[in-house]
Amino acid sequence: MSRRRPEITNLNFVLAVPDAMATARWWVDAMKFDALKDLGGWVFVKRGRCMIMLGSCPDAIPPAQLGDHQYFGYIEVTDVDAYFAEIDRDKAEIIKPPTTEEWDMREFAVRTPDGHRVMIGQDLIAHPLR
Repeated sequence: MSRRRPEITNLNFVLAVPDAMATARWWVDAMKFDALKDLGGWVFVKRGRCMIMLGSCPDAIPPAQLGDHQYFGYIEVTDVDAYFAEIDRDKAEIIKPPTTEEWDMREFAVRTPDGHRVMIGQDLIAHPLR
């Protein structure tokens, strides 16, 4: 009897931040996510199939001190330029403007006020692994 391999249906991130509510407000205001739930110390924000679970950890190492480990994810969207136009660039620190890369992705990067970095990208060609 063969079984189908279980598929991953969503992509969620868990981030330790100094103040979950303040960071959630940034995701909603700057990156146009929806506030989902405030669980007292944890705040969830979501856009499409991507949820970010923010935990208040005021004593954790600040993300800005994590070097290359500041990157926490690569979020793919259907239209990177339209999303870039939608975000509030006065509130979002753009560390890489929309760029078409040789690996057939168009992408940009932002840094959160806490110091986490995230790449937002669009697959320009239907790759067999995606």
